[in-house]
Amino acid sequence: MRAIQLTRFGAPSVLVPVELPDPRPTGNQVLIDVEAVSISFVETQIRAGRPPGPFPRPEPPFVPGNGVGGVVSAVGPGADEGLIGRRVFGTTGGRGGYASKAAVNVADVVPIPDELSTPDAVGLATDGRTAVGLFRLAAPVAGEWVLVEAAAGGLGSLLVQLALGVGANVIGAVGNRRKADVVSDGASTVEYDEPGWADRVRELSGGLDLVFDGVGGEIGATAAGLVKPGGRFVIHGGAGGSMTDPASVPGRVLTLRDVTGTVPELAAAALASGLKPLIGQVFPLERAAEAHAAIEARATVGKTLLLV
Repeated sequence: MRAIQLTRFGAPSVLVPVELPDPRPTGNQVLIDVEAVSISFVETQIRAGRPPGPFPRPEPPFVPGNGVGGVVSAVGPGADEGLIGRRVFGTTGGRGGYASKAAVNVADVVPIPDELSTPDAVGLATDGRTAVGLFRLAAPVAGEWVLVEAAAGGLGSLLVQLALGVGANVIGAVGNRRKADVVSDGASTVEYDEPGWADRVRELSGGLDLVFDGVGGEIGATAAGLVKPGGRFVIHGGAGGSMTDPASVPGRVLTLRDVTGTVPELAAAALASGLKPLIGQVFPLERAAEAHAAIEARATVGKTLLLV
């Protein structure tokens, strides 16, 4: 099979196209002929040798990647043969996704609805499962003021849609005007590369009921100061620096650890939600290094996918 191997930790150039033996599904696994692969910011951190987030860090060389979509071509001895030929989304556990074939546990497989293309399904299920979990956790309601950081990203764009859908007043915080232009209609925008963006948030809202903080660093710290007493502050990432210190938040702090529901259940809910994934760029599998470089350079909007 075709695959991308991480040869050592370092710059994007450590991601090298290789030919490897096809994986064989064992036990209760299926083999997916992969059509589309998700790339996450966490995967760029793992590649660089930084803290690996939710997955244990294997030692190089290995094939990275977690979220894949495609057609089941074979099953292990404990799996249902009726899955063969089905289009599915699956998660590998953080290893083996950047490849033309991937072995995935049946428990981590979700059927793709007919109305969704495989790339759209991968973009939606990968970030949508997190968006749905965080949205259920924070439970915004009509009339509340909600700030979504990185609102032009794959996850942020879905959180904007979900909050607008319940009638919340949404402010999408983004890095520049190009990214502001892709935030969903109905949301206000602020650009945190412009001085005074926090003052603009105060002018619009008078204080925030809810913040989805996926950026951390100085931006997260500033957003924490905009929360009303009794508001909610959801910490779910540190794309712009260290995670926001919960002690700095005047309201109630929630984190990814507080999310309930299994990964397949949340992914299935996202696929059935009617949300529209923002897929900003796609790269052929062999150009995974370029995709990583673009994400790290903050040159992307929405979700980035590899097409096989």
